[in-house]
Amino acid sequence: MIPKEILKKVGQIEIQTRGLVNDVFSGEYHSVFKGRGMEFSEVREYQYGDDIRTIDWNVSARIGHPYVKVFEEERELTVMLLIDVSSSGEFGTVERMKGEIAVEICALLAFSAIKNNDKVGLIIFTDKIEKYVPPKKGKQHVLRVLRELLYFEPEDKKTNISVALEYLSNVVRKRSIVFLISDFISEDFSRALKIVNKKHDVVAVNITDPREKELPDVGFIELEDAENGEIITIDSTDSELRNLYYTYNRKQKEDRDRLFKSMNVDFIDISTDKSYIEPLIKFFRMRAKRFR
Repeated sequence: MIPKEILKKVGQIEIQTRGLVNDVFSGEYHSVFKGRGMEFSEVREYQYGDDIRTIDWNVSARIGHPYVKVFEEERELTVMLLIDVSSSGEFGTVERMKGEIAVEICALLAFSAIKNNDKVGLIIFTDKIEKYVPPKKGKQHVLRVLRELLYFEPEDKKTNISVALEYLSNVVRKRSIVFLISDFISEDFSRALKIVNKKHDVVAVNITDPREKELPDVGFIELEDAENGEIITIDSTDSELRNLYYTYNRKQKEDRDRLFKSMNVDFIDISTDKSYIEPLIKFFRMRAKRFR
C-alpha cells in the first residue's frame, strides 16, 4: 500500500506541472522532438540523386543492382528517463534537494511526452539498476512513474552511470529520446555514453548545488560524503583551501562539458538555487532553432 503522503505529493506535482506542460513545454517538446525519429519502411530501386548512405547492400547484392532503404517519420516516440537516486541527490543548501528537483523535471518531461502521445519509460539507478519501468503511454502510466520516483527507496548509495547506460542499451532496442538526470558524480562513463549516443538522442540534465561549486568563509565545517559516509572537518577560513575546492569543481565541470560537446550530447545545467524552468525552456528553444 502506497502511503497517503506519497499519493498527495503525486497529486501536488501533477497540479504544479500541468499548467507548465499545457502552456509551455508541450508545444516546445513537440517542435523539438516530433518528426526527428525515422523508422524503416521498405526498399526500392536506386534512383539518380538518392543518398548513397541509404543503399541496402544486402538486398542490392542479392538482386544484382542497387536498392535503397526508404524511411518514414515516426509518429510515436519513446522517452526514457534515466534518474540517478544515489545519496548525493539528498543534498541541497537552498530550498530543495537535488533529488526533489530531479523528480519534478521528470514529471514535466513525462507529461509533455504523453500529451504528444509518446511512450515514457523509467530507469532508476545508483551503482546498479534499482528499478526499470518499461515505456508505455497514458496518464495513469506517468502517475505510476511518479509514484515510483517518490516512493522508491534505493538499496545502494553510490553512482555508476555506465551501468545505467549499458542497461538501457540492452532493454530499449528502439531509438529513443534519453534524458539522463544526475549530478554526474561518477566514475568515467564516456565509453558507455558513446555507445548509447550512436543509437539514441541523449540529453544530459546536470543538477548541482551552489555549495558544490565553492565553499563559504564560515569557519570550521564538517563535510560528509553522502555516498561513502566519510566525514572530514575543514577550516573554511583558509583561502587557499577554498580556491583549491573551487578550482577542482570548476575543472570537473569543464571536463564534463567537454565530454558532452565532443559527442554532440546536449546538456542542461540546473542549480538548486534557481528555477529549473528557464534552463529547460532555453534548451527546447535552442533545439527547435537547430532543426528548423
